[in-house]
Amino acid sequence: MTGQDYLIEKKPIYALSLFALPIIIGNLFQQAYTMADSAIVGRFVSEGALAAVGASYSLTNVFICVAMGGGIGSSVLVSHYFGAKEYGKMKQAAYTALLSFLVVSILLGLFGLAASRPIMTLLNTPADVLDMAAQYLSIYFLGLPFLFMYNVLSAMFNALGKSRIPLGFLIFSSLFNIALDVFLVRNLQMGVAGAAWATLIAQGISAVFSFLVFLRVLRKIGGETEGLFNLRELRTMSGIALPSILQQSTVSIGMMLVQSVVNSFGSQALAGYSAAARVENICIVPMSGIGNALSSYTAQNLGAGKPERVKEGLRAGFGFVVIFAVINCVVLQIFHTQIAGLFLGADGTEVALSTATDCLSFMSWFYCLIGFKMSSDGVLRGSGDMRWFTVANLVNLSLRVILSVTLAPRFGIFMVWCTVPLGWAANWAISYARYRTGHWRERMEPKKSL
Repeated sequence: MTGQDYLIEKKPIYALSLFALPIIIGNLFQQAYTMADSAIVGRFVSEGALAAVGASYSLTNVFICVAMGGGIGSSVLVSHYFGAKEYGKMKQAAYTALLSFLVVSILLGLFGLAASRPIMTLLNTPADVLDMAAQYLSIYFLGLPFLFMYNVLSAMFNALGKSRIPLGFLIFSSLFNIALDVFLVRNLQMGVAGAAWATLIAQGISAVFSFLVFLRVLRKIGGETEGLFNLRELRTMSGIALPSILQQSTVSIGMMLVQSVVNSFGSQALAGYSAAARVENICIVPMSGIGNALSSYTAQNLGAGKPERVKEGLRAGFGFVVIFAVINCVVLQIFHTQIAGLFLGADGTEVALSTATDCLSFMSWFYCLIGFKMSSDGVLRGSGDMRWFTVANLVNLSLRVILSVTLAPRFGIFMVWCTVPLGWAANWAISYARYRTGHWRERMEPKKSL
């Protein structure tokens, strides 16, 4: 067994933990600098600045999720070829994905620059933070190609079982971003623009170095490729990547609609909700890492003709989910007030603080649901069974959006987060039911003949 074959050779619980842990740690560092953006502008600029960054996040998250969905979706094919030891096809698929998403990121960046302010206006962004939000977004979209390349490259490294490499870049990027945040926002007093420039610079440097290291890794793997782009590989990849992008982006668009409901409660409630959302992103990181690890694990094992290992892997994934969910619950139940205060500072209003603490204390009980959902989703995505994967996530989205939009204006902002566990539970029920049929084992078989 070589070092790159452990996902298809080692005991599933060990293979998953070895592979998922660097992903989880890396994503924690990635979330750390998004939290730093919010915490630093909230404490050193104003509560309004925190609200502006939070309002911007609903739009930027759409583009982040397109990048992540595309990276994860396209890496399934790369991982499958890698498990089947078809290294020439694997390299061509990787190059095709990188070139395609570079073009997509440039086009989306131009769209974001042109449409961000009108979209923020349509989302009922409070007038007192609209200018700051627009300023943040205009800088953010300049760096969108770096964001896309960074996320796609990270997914490619994971597909090859080398999750430690993006971990190193994430740690560097996160620490560098936080240092730049402090320098530009506090020392140079650049406000939300400083936070945006810090993110762009840190991601840009990491994207460039990730690309150089990725080329070096590919050179060490055998197999010759015919050119840097293949339309047939793009079509095959799109069949997996597009549903993943659709799922990721439609959920984000749905959250934009939910954000518009939150915005209608004013900038103070928006600031509190933004703080809670940042903490929620941290809590979800281990669940997302397990789901992403299961995607590559499933694809490699199906490529190697070992579908029975996938069942053991999913059981191990569920076990990890329970452990992380208990930790989340205990920490948030005890420290939700102190955690919210890290973002809002001494000048935070009572409305902002109560919004954040209410959301955190309620959500702490339900993170196991999103963990189970992401694990089951990971198996379906890794096997290429994207139809039911998409159905499950669209049901999740629809429940959250419809219930939030209809109930929150009548019963209060509390209903925004009350609807979240319902969506997660419905998503898991559908994904897991599909997994139990066993049909997912057949989905990747045709790709062996490509």
